[in-house]
Amino acid sequence: MNKIGLILFTFFICSCQAQIKENDIQVQNEVKNYTFETVASGIDIPWGMAWLPDGSILVTEKSGILYHIKNGQKTEVKNVPVVYNRGQGGLLDIILHPNYEKNGWIYMTYASSEGDGDGGNTKLIRAKLENESLTSIESLYKCGPNTTKGQHFGSRIVFDNEGYLYFSAGERGNHFVNPQDIKRDNGKIYRLNDDGTIPKDNPFVGKEGAKEAIYSYGHRNPQGMIKNPITGAIWAHEHGPQGGDEINIIKKGANYGWPVVTYGIDYDGTIISPDKEKPGIEKPIYYWVPSIAPCGMVFVTSDRYPNWKGNLLVGSLKFQYLELVKLNGNEIIGRQKIATDIGRVRNVAQGPDGYIYMGVEGKGIIKIIPN
Repeated sequence: MNKIGLILFTFFICSCQAQIKENDIQVQNEVKNYTFETVASGIDIPWGMAWLPDGSILVTEKSGILYHIKNGQKTEVKNVPVVYNRGQGGLLDIILHPNYEKNGWIYMTYASSEGDGDGGNTKLIRAKLENESLTSIESLYKCGPNTTKGQHFGSRIVFDNEGYLYFSAGERGNHFVNPQDIKRDNGKIYRLNDDGTIPKDNPFVGKEGAKEAIYSYGHRNPQGMIKNPITGAIWAHEHGPQGGDEINIIKKGANYGWPVVTYGIDYDGTIISPDKEKPGIEKPIYYWVPSIAPCGMVFVTSDRYPNWKGNLLVGSLKFQYLELVKLNGNEIIGRQKIATDIGRVRNVAQGPDGYIYMGVEGKGIIKIIPN
């Protein structure tokens, strides 16, 4: 590094440390007023969870297996599409249609090798479940082109109050090209109608060359996305590089800045951008420095957890715990460790029974039982 580079790097680190002091809320140690119950074991990387009306659970495993868990027994669902299982890619999220009991649609994202180029990219499908097999499979959106890079596929799926479907796709390790270009896929959050068609009021409809499914852009790798049950807004978190994981409220047509602005630095210590804020770029409502590597997110609405109700739970892959993110409206006012040393928490969800469930790598699905 030359002298000018060293000066810039020192300035960045100092200013980042000052910003950390202003933004960072120290994480409190856990108050262990709960126990754990293993619902299903032997699932290597449980990514997504969705509950069927009978209380059974569909769980995606990154390698490409879709499990149906009922009364503690795992059944492998047949006719699951072949996934591109490389790096962070594989079988990813799963969600039921809000009117599932009437139409039977199940939505999934996964890394697919279909389309142009070698490798794979994020794809969204919907299907129905009949006799432990997927049927009526429909392709709704496929990001392209493919790449053999193994990082940053996303991906989470959520429906809003109006019935629109959102899904996230990471920038596939091509951060200097994809996330800021609305003519390219990746580094985006997309909004579709439930049948995969594009809503006429999407922000880039009619713009020459634009990917009209894009709802927001400038994302790095969003692996948590959920609807705020009070406001109806879509919240997402995403991985930063070395520092700078973010929680964002997703707005129509908004630019979330990656890599033009960031609160982190690259893994080799070099500066990605000297800027943490810029006009026209949405600021996160919170960022983590150091990075916790967030994955999965849920708003707690259950009366079973009175001390957690009204707050967020976020999984930490890096530090292997669940984090309670305490809220006052849209403001983050506190952090607390839950399930310390449980393992790499890949997902967290609230079941229809009101209990919190974690997908933990190498362990499976674990339910948190309050004392």
